[in-house]
Amino acid sequence: MIKVVRGNPTPEELAATLAVVRARAAAAATEPPGAPQPSPAWSDPSRIATRHPGPTAWARTYWPA
Repeated sequence: MIKVVRGNPTPEELAATLAVVRARAAAAATEPPGAPQPSPAWSDPSRIATRHPGPTAWARTYWPA
């Protein structure tokens, strides 16, 4: 169920929103359960590693939680 919380959308806007929601639901239904999701490159710790670590290399290995 979709509920409009704020605003006054037109019927066309509601139809477009529903089409997007249904398309995403259909795409999610075709994926096998538990399929591994690719991790984004920005979260890869190896991207900050350098060939020759310097005196401050320890600071680049810190990843806040």
